[in-house]
Amino acid sequence: MRNLIPLVKALYADESGQDLVEYALIAVLVALVAISGLTSLGSTIASKYNSITSTVGAQ
Repeated sequence: MRNLIPLVKALYADESGQDLVEYALIAVLVALVAISGLTSLGSTIASKYNSITSTVGAQ
């Protein structure tokens, strides 16, 4: 038990690998924003194509 307390304190103070986790979180956030933006843009483009198709098909 005496060896466990210093080990826990050392692990708590160790900050190696923290940058990697932060970069991974930023990458996930960027990916989520890109996916949501492209999904919204894709539905907008699809509705425009459907409008053009119906206009051209009516003539």
